[in-house]
Amino acid sequence: MNQILNFNDNSPNSSKKGYDFLKNYKTIFLFSIIICIISIIIYFFIRYNMDKNDKLSKELANNFSLSTLYSNSIGEYSTQKLEEITTKREPFVIGLIEIEKIKLIYPILSETTTELLKLSPCRYVGPMPNEPGNLCIAGHNYVDNKLFSKLNILKNGDIIKIYDLTGNCLQYSVFEIKEVPSTDTSCTSQNNDNNRYVTLITCNNVNGLRLIVKCKNIT
Repeated sequence: MNQILNFNDNSPNSSKKGYDFLKNYKTIFLFSIIICIISIIIYFFIRYNMDKNDKLSKELANNFSLSTLYSNSIGEYSTQKLEEITTKREPFVIGLIEIEKIKLIYPILSETTTELLKLSPCRYVGPMPNEPGNLCIAGHNYVDNKLFSKLNILKNGDIIKIYDLTGNCLQYSVFEIKEVPSTDTSCTSQNNDNNRYVTLITCNNVNGLRLIVKCKNIT
């Protein structure tokens, strides 16, 4: 009988506990809603900037002329955005990279900076496109399949096309794919016996390693 009475306790203390629980629940719920709204705003802000950068990169690629050289400035692309991140009087775009297997086509920018990496793959070290040496190209790995995010799909034997400023296109075959710590820079070596190589570099967002795709000229 006492157990039944305790189960149906209608004492003031029981009512207070129920009220406190409901109050805490409402507070937690309201806090969760605020966090969700903030997260959504941040997500769309980041996505907006990524889409804007990708649009600019695609515009650069679409206007890349295979019959004429770029001038020694960034020409018609001297927008406020680009003026803020490029100050050197040298070709802004030095070539074009195309990988048909993963539907990738982007301009290759002349140097690697934090801001330029948001726009397109960049020359990290090495010669100009299609010259002897090891052209190392760095690119971001975004979760929306842009830039170098799909390099992990590549296999040995896949073809990479590199266009240079003279309009020449050379094909490179993938011969090695590996992951290395971020401190390992051996893939940038220029000891290549006067051969032409292209090394693609991006990050692995899961384990923090660097994904390296090495390619050798076959044409």
